[in-house]
Amino acid sequence: MSGKIGVNYGREGDNLPSPYESIQIMKSIKVGQIKLNDSNPEILTLLSGTKIHVAVTVPNDDIIQIGSNDSMAEQWVRNNILPHYPDTMIRFVLVGDRVVNSNMDVNGTIEQSLVPAMRGIKSALTAHGVKNVKVSTTLGMDVVQTRFPPSNSTFQSDISDSVMPKLLKFVNGTKSVVFVDVYPYFAWSANPTNISLDFALFGGNITHTDPGSDLVYTNLLDQMLDSVTFAIEKLGFRNIRLAISRTGWPTAGDIDQVGANIYNAATYNRNLIRKMTSKQPLGTPKSPGLIIPTFISSLYDENRKIGPETERHWGMLHTNGTPVYEIDLTGNRKISEYKPLPPAVNNVPYKGKLWCEVAPWVNEMSLPAALSNVCSIDNETCSELAPGKDCYEPVSVVWHASYAFSSYWAKFRSQGAICSFNGLARETTVDPSKFSVNSGQ
Repeated sequence: MSGKIGVNYGREGDNLPSPYESIQIMKSIKVGQIKLNDSNPEILTLLSGTKIHVAVTVPNDDIIQIGSNDSMAEQWVRNNILPHYPDTMIRFVLVGDRVVNSNMDVNGTIEQSLVPAMRGIKSALTAHGVKNVKVSTTLGMDVVQTRFPPSNSTFQSDISDSVMPKLLKFVNGTKSVVFVDVYPYFAWSANPTNISLDFALFGGNITHTDPGSDLVYTNLLDQMLDSVTFAIEKLGFRNIRLAISRTGWPTAGDIDQVGANIYNAATYNRNLIRKMTSKQPLGTPKSPGLIIPTFISSLYDENRKIGPETERHWGMLHTNGTPVYEIDLTGNRKISEYKPLPPAVNNVPYKGKLWCEVAPWVNEMSLPAALSNVCSIDNETCSELAPGKDCYEPVSVVWHASYAFSSYWAKFRSQGAICSFNGLARETTVDPSKFSVNSGQ
């Protein structure tokens, strides 16, 4: 397996460089591996003759069909792999993305089809003499029920009793690897008081000893990886190796998304690269000396992604292809050789009041449907927008939508609601109601 750093080449952005331009950029910054969320034929053709290793993905929507019919697996391989292999160095086929997760229905059709689909793809590859392409799938960290200390880790009970043993048996039998999304940012930002930022950023100034194993940890990523390995071993499988399907740190986020800034992102990724490209593979305390295939998320900022603001700011490059910060994917450049980074100003959780408003870049034509949808949820969210009520004026779709978004967010934020509304809204420290006619301002 390659120890060269990989990147996730996502394409959910407006005006991104073309695939041809993107591959030239990746070659220039010495990307060693690329992970695709599909098996885009244009990209795979353009990668022909390069030395870049590639991981392709079978979309979740195709799993049921492939898992229920070997001929469909054969057809998928014939259409998506054989036209490009071996000139394009495809090394992994990932069947599905986070199909196995904490919210899965263990008796659902797609969940039951996952391992049969993986077996079908592997059999079709073997039948065509393709022997050095490993088949796996991508897991999220939410499949692990207990993570700290790592030696106590177990998988979620329903997953542990159903799909996971079959999945691990396949991976073990085919000498494949388990791909896991590992984001120390989310673990740290959910608990910044008790988890040190230095520990999350590979600072090396803090250690934690696992009381159950006596293993000493110097960073959060190793802890998270080993929690998966310990959970795997509890199901009776030893020596199964891991790959990191996605990791990284966001360069920007919502006001209440602590620590999402360029300084932390550059620090995390530079230190990650230094660890993963070490001349002698470092592995983890539980699995020392092993190469861990690693794909940074992501190549570009992707402005069409939905969700919290951080979702649109994981890129090492802006949407125009220019760097967000300096980075050397080979690991040869010393940390001291980089130019100074902009100081981090949001490493402490925001304690002030927040509201939700229509984002200034939004086309007003997209607001009426969103407004109607939010106001239809219950009788209270938009009650003050009725004619004659305090917040009816100004009669503006932007004002009414801002009020509705903020009202809904205030009511449901504690239940996990975010101020996004499919990219139409953003957080603000200014109360939008101050600008209503009846507020006197």
